[in-house]
Amino acid sequence: MGKQRTNITIDADLLAYAREKGLNVSAITEEALRAARREAWAQENAAAIDSLNAWVEQNGLPLAKYQVLKV
Repeated sequence: MGKQRTNITIDADLLAYAREKGLNVSAITEEALRAARREAWAQENAAAIDSLNAWVEQNGLPLAKYQVLKV
């Protein structure tokens, strides 16, 4: 997926600091948005993940008997 230009409003002092330090505001913003998306996904799927983990703890891994390397 390509990049798209957008406008955002940032505190002037923070923007001046970012420029002074040579920080890439676009890259920082993208990473913050990716982190927010990961966190939202984890929260939205927490119940399913907990349920699966509980099932595995109770029943073991479904194909464990076929596991070649035992850890």
